[in-house]
Amino acid sequence: MKNLHNALLLKQLIQLKQLGYRYTDASLRQDDKAMFSLPSDHVSLKKQANECHLCNLSKSRNKVVFGEGSLDADIMFVGDVPGASEDSSGHLFQGRSGDILTNMIEKVLETKREETYMTNIVKCKPLGDQNVNAAQIHTCSPYLTKQIELIKPKVIIALGKEAYKQLTDEDESLEKIHGIAHKVNAYTVFAIHHPVFLLRNPSAKRVVFEDLKKIKAFLDSL
Repeated sequence: MKNLHNALLLKQLIQLKQLGYRYTDASLRQDDKAMFSLPSDHVSLKKQANECHLCNLSKSRNKVVFGEGSLDADIMFVGDVPGASEDSSGHLFQGRSGDILTNMIEKVLETKREETYMTNIVKCKPLGDQNVNAAQIHTCSPYLTKQIELIKPKVIIALGKEAYKQLTDEDESLEKIHGIAHKVNAYTVFAIHHPVFLLRNPSAKRVVFEDLKKIKAFLDSL
């Protein structure tokens, strides 16, 4: 949780600067230190995320889009950042892109959407059309790590390149790695195109269909 520690330390230094301090040997309070270990239950973890102000995305969001679905899910979907409808509702994968994802889950993976778990690498929507930066992703990453630890999915499906990069630390093009099993610690990660990409590129639905069939075969083999 080093990145969480650094974010908390930076937050305290900024507060001290606002109070007029130029130099200080102040150390973090004990209650701040306790925050370095995130809660080990989903309800408390979500509550902490909802109250998070460790990066400036907290200023642009309407709602924290933390995650939803079954806490016993075999399949976990990880996207990149919330869109406008998600930011407004607090729920993931809404509208037409959500319909595409639901259809893929039910028709190819042959399970119900609510039996999976869904989240993003970043829990808050950026302002306007801005992209999230590496520091914001880094600050938010402990929440995703803890979600994976608590859910313990058999398969993690990364929706798009950015999610795959965060999960595997590999910066490969999606064309090279889509539909291929990648072992990360105790988990198996697959990457497919994001539903929003499919809205703009309907011809890619066939590629995703074949990728999901591979994932379904992998799950059936376990």
